[in-house]
Amino acid sequence: MAHSHHDHDGHPHRNHDHGHERDHGHDHGHSHGHSHSHAGHDHLHGVTDQRRIGWALAVTAAFMVIEIVGGLLSGSLALLADAGHMVSDTAALGFSWAAIHYGKRPATARLSYGYKRLEILAAFVNGCALFVIAAWIFVEAIIRFASPVPVIGKTMLVVAIAGLAANVVSFLVLHGGNRENLNLRGAWLHVVGDMLGSVAAIAAACVILATGWMPIDPLLSILVAAIILKGAWGIIKSSAHILLEGTPEGVTLADIKADLEQNVAEVRDAHHIHAWSITGERHLVTLHVHPSPGVPSHEVVAAVQRRLALSFNIEHATVQVEEEICVDVHTSQGGDAQRTIRG
Repeated sequence: MAHSHHDHDGHPHRNHDHGHERDHGHDHGHSHGHSHSHAGHDHLHGVTDQRRIGWALAVTAAFMVIEIVGGLLSGSLALLADAGHMVSDTAALGFSWAAIHYGKRPATARLSYGYKRLEILAAFVNGCALFVIAAWIFVEAIIRFASPVPVIGKTMLVVAIAGLAANVVSFLVLHGGNRENLNLRGAWLHVVGDMLGSVAAIAAACVILATGWMPIDPLLSILVAAIILKGAWGIIKSSAHILLEGTPEGVTLADIKADLEQNVAEVRDAHHIHAWSITGERHLVTLHVHPSPGVPSHEVVAAVQRRLALSFNIEHATVQVEEEICVDVHTSQGGDAQRTIRG
């Protein structure tokens, strides 16, 4: 019995015909598809994304200090909530920067896909951090509703405007980055949350200065926390899906099977299909195929790889060609799901 396996990204593009596997009617093909051009594209994005995150980190860290001092001096929860968010942002942006930096390291024998998954871990941790911050804001707001705290509106307004200016700069820096990258998207969402916090603090300061109505401060803080939670859930859900080796977003195993069988003349049947992602942009597939009568294995492998790259943006495909009945059908892990996909 032969199984699909992977070469790490450092290996050159190649197809294999293993003699000992042909004895059982099995051939393997490995490909990175368009990985050379894709790697260059990834490297360009990685450099610019890291630079963008670095600038946003510097700006956020500087104004974080200003907001903490301003929040303590004015007594504003909205300002302290935004400052607390900026503390998290500083850590999150630093984590994101480090993830991209170490993600550039080459693959090793122990880490055959390299360190790219650090970006997904960073996104997941950032999303969890946002949940914690939102929860703290909710609790503090409830306490303030029960025991209102006087707020110095003028100090609050000045600091909130300065904070908004810093957030806008960070937002513009990150906005031009690669939005498909979950790590960068997580950093971007942190800054968007900061912008909303600053806007809420400005609005609350204006209401307090005009009317003296203090409950507006915790009220708007809760609104900001709710918006933060919504963005955080999206990041956590997407990053957890990748960490759990879930099928890439927008792709189903049934679609891959149907597409190959209908559009690749060299393929009679496709089965045992597994698809997952290293990062949000880098997808991989392993599968077994029965070739059409008389078609050489290497032609089947090449045709499948081309189709997967074209239709599903799959950069690395491992194809097992089987001349005989697949011996793995009833013994492989997840056999029930695969039998369903076989149709």
